[in-house]
Amino acid sequence: MNTQQILTDIFTLAIGISIALFVLYCFLKNDIQPFFNLKTVELNKESRAHLLPLRLQAHERLIIFIDRINPANLLIRLHQQGIGIAVLQAGILNEIRSEYQHNITQQLYVDSITWNVVRKLKDDTIAMINNAVQGLPADANGIELSKAILQHMASIDENPYDLTIELIKKDIQKLF
Repeated sequence: MNTQQILTDIFTLAIGISIALFVLYCFLKNDIQPFFNLKTVELNKESRAHLLPLRLQAHERLIIFIDRINPANLLIRLHQQGIGIAVLQAGILNEIRSEYQHNITQQLYVDSITWNVVRKLKDDTIAMINNAVQGLPADANGIELSKAILQHMASIDENPYDLTIELIKKDIQKLF
């Protein structure tokens, strides 16, 4: 046998094996595909199982954040006897921004609509504090600022802090 005959035989054998493998694949494709799909589903379930505790923790932290920036709770925590309006305003704004920065990564684990509502609530709270300060005389004290903020909160039909917490609870329910 010469070299050309050997190469022709090898080439013919390779083509025959390729055709046989292709035909085998075509016959088994419908049986193999569900196996790979099942593996994908199992991997997705496993990744969701690891992600669920993080998402729940994020929702918990956002509820705590909202509770902490609620003016009623902020004023109780930060008010001191004889505190000036500027000092109280600075303390409140610093507390809100600090809490927000501490929880900013939670947006990775919550619905974007929920995160936008939380961010807007933070911005609205800061605006409410600043507006309350602007509405008071320059010689006002911390007690007057606290009263103005609490009166404004009492005049709102629906408490935005409670509504946001309810939205977060609904977002949690989507996880189950």
